[in-house]
Amino acid sequence: MGCVTAQVLPGWTHVYSGKVRDLYVPEGTTDADAPELLVVASDRVSAFDFVLSPGIPRKGELLTTLSNWWFAQLSDVPNHLVPGGEARIPAEAAGRAMIVKPLEMFPIECVVRGFITGSGWAEYQETQAVTGIPLPAGLRNGDRLPEPIFTPAWKAPQGEHDENISFDRMVDIVGEEAAVALRELSLKVYSEAAATTEAKGLIIADTKFEFGQDAGSGEITLGDEVLTSDSSRYWDLAAWNAGATPEERMASFDKQIVRDWLAANWDRQGTPPELPPVIVAQTAARYGELIERLTA
Repeated sequence: MGCVTAQVLPGWTHVYSGKVRDLYVPEGTTDADAPELLVVASDRVSAFDFVLSPGIPRKGELLTTLSNWWFAQLSDVPNHLVPGGEARIPAEAAGRAMIVKPLEMFPIECVVRGFITGSGWAEYQETQAVTGIPLPAGLRNGDRLPEPIFTPAWKAPQGEHDENISFDRMVDIVGEEAAVALRELSLKVYSEAAATTEAKGLIIADTKFEFGQDAGSGEITLGDEVLTSDSSRYWDLAAWNAGATPEERMASFDKQIVRDWLAANWDRQGTPPELPPVIVAQTAARYGELIERLTA
């Protein structure tokens, strides 16, 4: 992972930086006893477990706007936002931050796939299944699945790769009751969101959710980001319907532009190359277009 730096924000202490987000607690508290957290989305962009340079202009603002919009659409699903918290976000992080309640996070990425692509496509080509779920023969990259499938991944410690796992393995990790609840909730949220986006001419090919338990009530709560361009593959519905090739069908609004350029220009050895200005500009434009189309 590349170098990560975080802002100094008045009233808050920086405690952790991920590839894209920086985490703060109120001054005088620690991450063990903080009553709330400040999560700031940076303009950093990552691919293949590396933070790349340069960042994507306004990316943090766009991701935060998209998460907040989806949290509002999914008002029947408990989420980690602190009511009224936006009024207390430092000016230096305005538009890029959320104040949230701490959760006891499940070590699982709750992945839902409505279409076959990415790592799911690679696995399907080898086994005709994804995380042990058998799929029909003859699928092409980018095809819609007969119904959305839940394909969890184990969240590896920082610096290691996340691992796709079977549902049975998920049960071993979090217990049957939690595993079933997470699967049902993930499929529910995906189905609601997919209906919303298709009405706007967009497809959510796949996405990942992260859930935790409220420390007080034990309620399963949607955390982290939700249905952003970093956590989801968004495609253009008209292009998917008309496209003759996978590239034409999967016209993306996410960081696939970055992944594709990096895969073509780097052998994953050593430090990744800097992104050229044209790739940065194209990615920023697609992130912005997605916001406009969803929220119009």
